[in-house]
Amino acid sequence: MKVRLEVTKANKRLHQGMYEIDDSQTFGTAFGDVWVKVCEGCMAEAPSVGALMDTMHEGMIDQLNGATISLVRV
Repeated sequence: MKVRLEVTKANKRLHQGMYEIDDSQTFGTAFGDVWVKVCEGCMAEAPSVGALMDTMHEGMIDQLNGATISLVRV
C-alpha cells in the first residue's frame, strides 16, 4: 500500500516522503531512507568537521530521540 511517512520532532518536520510499504522488507527500506535523509540534513547543518563527526556517531540517535512517526495511507 502507498503511505506518506512523516517524522517530526518539536513541531519541526525532519522528513516526509511517499513509500510503497507491503511487507517488513519495504517497511525497513522506507525507514532506512528516513535515516539517510535525516543524516544528510544533520551533516548539512554541521558547522565544523568535529561537529560533523559527532553527528555521524551520536547525533542521529539524539536527532531522532523523541521524534514522532506518522504513517498515512494514501
